[in-house]
Amino acid sequence: MAGPVYTGLQGDVAVGGYDAVSYFTGDGTPAKGSAEFAVRHGNAVYHFANAENAAKFQADPAHYAPQYGGHCAWAMARGYLAPGDPLQSRVVDGKLYLNFNAEVKAKWLQDIPGFIASGDKNWPGFPDDAKFGG
Repeated sequence: MAGPVYTGLQGDVAVGGYDAVSYFTGDGTPAKGSAEFAVRHGNAVYHFANAENAAKFQADPAHYAPQYGGHCAWAMARGYLAPGDPLQSRVVDGKLYLNFNAEVKAKWLQDIPGFIASGDKNWPGFPDDAKFGG
């Protein structure tokens, strides 16, 4: 895995405690997860709304986990780490991307393919202990 998974400033819960599978089901509205349905993957714990979603994640975590470890997709495209907000999300080509806030997401939406290409190029260069700002 390249780079660290963003788990907030304290603790080890990824995606702000939201159910990563919920972005891919129904209308894509993220559902809050529960520690009752927790799955450890890498250096992070993912919470899910139910056992079915936890099982889906366990079967294919690479499909459901957010890109760039849940860090901001726009920042990654520009070569640095910033926190991703689980409520500023977009699924593109079956992959989940988070952005820092609504303003940053609006910038990212202006050139999704270009920003994804840049982010994909930059992400492998981040070590597991990388810190915000690069």
